[in-house]
Amino acid sequence: MTAALLAPAGVFFLFLLIIPLAVVLVFSFGERAPAGGYAAAFTFDNYLNLPARSKAFINTLTLAPLGTLLTAIIAFPVAYFLAVKVSPRWRVTMLVLIMAPFWTSQLLRYYAWIMLLGAKGIPSWLALIGITDVRLINTPWAVLIGAVYGFLPLMVPPIYVSLEKLDKRLLEASADLGATPVSTFFQITLPLALPGVATGSMLVFILLMGDYILPQYLGGGKVFFIGNALVDLFLQSRNWPFGAAVSVALVLIMLVTIYAYMRFVLSRGDRRRAALV
Repeated sequence: MTAALLAPAGVFFLFLLIIPLAVVLVFSFGERAPAGGYAAAFTFDNYLNLPARSKAFINTLTLAPLGTLLTAIIAFPVAYFLAVKVSPRWRVTMLVLIMAPFWTSQLLRYYAWIMLLGAKGIPSWLALIGITDVRLINTPWAVLIGAVYGFLPLMVPPIYVSLEKLDKRLLEASADLGATPVSTFFQITLPLALPGVATGSMLVFILLMGDYILPQYLGGGKVFFIGNALVDLFLQSRNWPFGAAVSVALVLIMLVTIYAYMRFVLSRGDRRRAALV
């Protein structure tokens, strides 16, 4: 019975995850065909050439974690306000409003930010008060702004779910024992919300690591992510083996990063919860 229930999910993962990853791994050891594409071979040259795309790796490994951190910092007070301050009958409505940007195309939303961050947008408004020579579009700052705006709706719900389960009597007890609001936050609220923070962070981090549209439009091609490098290698230069090697390297980096992060966050959360008990 258990096998029958797991079979559909197993088939799904086999054909849409395991087999494609195996094909990419095989391609990564091949050679570029004379006309582009894949030629069967067994060589490590593609992995030895990974430093040629170091700029894309550095940009991605810098801006993706930073964008995730900024999104979490902004999402936490929003989720806390919804879970603790808003009456239950309004929570669903406000959550729907937070998710509303997903009702429109991501590309359309980034085009709107191109206008806001361009020369006729925020920089022109700042020039009216004497702040000139401000450049926002096609910079890492534009990418970070787009990351926070684009992925905030994915960060708020997991944190909200964790905070909604928060026993408010713990907060009252902390205040009665003389703890400051800051101490209460770091000793009680944040540890109990860590599972939601971890879940939301992984959702945002994984999507940012492989994002193509965000750096392409708000970075103007000057802020190069690994996703942009893969599009170039597979569709333009048609160097499929090198693109496959970059893909494998990206997957390995994400697996190691996510494993280390989850071990750290969850172990820290367990220690905090044990201390509370």
